[in-house]
Amino acid sequence: METILVVGVNTRAVACSLKKLGYKVYSADYFGVTDLENCTYLSRSIVKQRAGESCGYFKKDFNPGDLKKNALSLMDWVDKVICLSGCSPSDFPPAKIYGNPSPWDDKGLLYHALKDDFLLPLTYMPGSIAEAREIIQQYPDKKFIIKPKSGAGGYGIRVWDDPENWPVDWLLQEHIIGDNISASVLSTAEESRTIITSQQIIGAGELGQKEPFGYTGNITPYCGQANIVELAEIVINRLGLVGSNGVDFIAKKGEVYVVEVNPRIQGTFECVEKSLGINMAKAHIEACKGRIVPIPTPQKFAVKMVVHAQERSKAGRINFRDVHDLPLEGVIIEAGEPAATILSSDSVMENAIHKANLGVTSVYENLSPYNKPIISP
Repeated sequence: METILVVGVNTRAVACSLKKLGYKVYSADYFGVTDLENCTYLSRSIVKQRAGESCGYFKKDFNPGDLKKNALSLMDWVDKVICLSGCSPSDFPPAKIYGNPSPWDDKGLLYHALKDDFLLPLTYMPGSIAEAREIIQQYPDKKFIIKPKSGAGGYGIRVWDDPENWPVDWLLQEHIIGDNISASVLSTAEESRTIITSQQIIGAGELGQKEPFGYTGNITPYCGQANIVELAEIVINRLGLVGSNGVDFIAKKGEVYVVEVNPRIQGTFECVEKSLGINMAKAHIEACKGRIVPIPTPQKFAVKMVVHAQERSKAGRINFRDVHDLPLEGVIIEAGEPAATILSSDSVMENAIHKANLGVTSVYENLSPYNKPIISP
């Protein structure tokens, strides 16, 4: 059996699915959650969780170079690599990659690749703040957001606020308000198949998310906009992607805008597994090898909610049913930072959401306000 290295900000879900298949799993991740240990032979995390110490701030502390360094230190021991959000497959030998050897992480390049054949929000790459203002003045009836050219999870995106400076890594994009939908697509070099769609949970303040466009979870399957299934397949085929990939859309008044493409396994990974009853790590690997596994119809609704600390908090013993990405008891979680992930499922969507909300309550009941000074690791 092959030895596989999973690299990304959070590797726990994929690592655990690989272990169920019998793989020897290595991991390089950021958060260092405690339930990752049960699924890996060896893991190297950027955050070293210790009781009484802060887990820090992801937006400030995460450096892809640190993730790359940890991953490369494990390369001689593994046969294959699966890249998740936060890492670039171009940093590793192409022959070892299960997935796409080249990323589509630059949202500006992605826009130019798709704009002639798909409906996309108006997108510009101004060279200065003056140029950005001139563009906005041309569209008095439209709203705009600014966002990093690269990155994931919605970090750094905000409504246009007339900033003083214009960094070179920003985009100016039309702000489309509608349903946030994600399509999960399996693809080989010859074909693509949308296996499920989901409603994204974005910027949920009730889950402690401080980023206004920050990813906070999913509900699968999404019931509506049937044309998204075919549209997602066309996008993935156009870009020549393989494995498990995602396409994000915004649906508004019958129109469907292509917003982003995730050329890797997505955050919907576990929801897809629960709804379809399949192992998504296996589905990804088989697609990379040229075969799309049989896909059943959805049997359940699945809900994922990423719980963030509402205030600076000390973690209690968080270890309940349907709760994952567990923090070490006694660590300090800063306001707006992830504390745990809730996963639930049921044949009735409202029941699945209710179960997830109960899990959220349990997590918050085990986070205590903590106002003492930070102890540096």
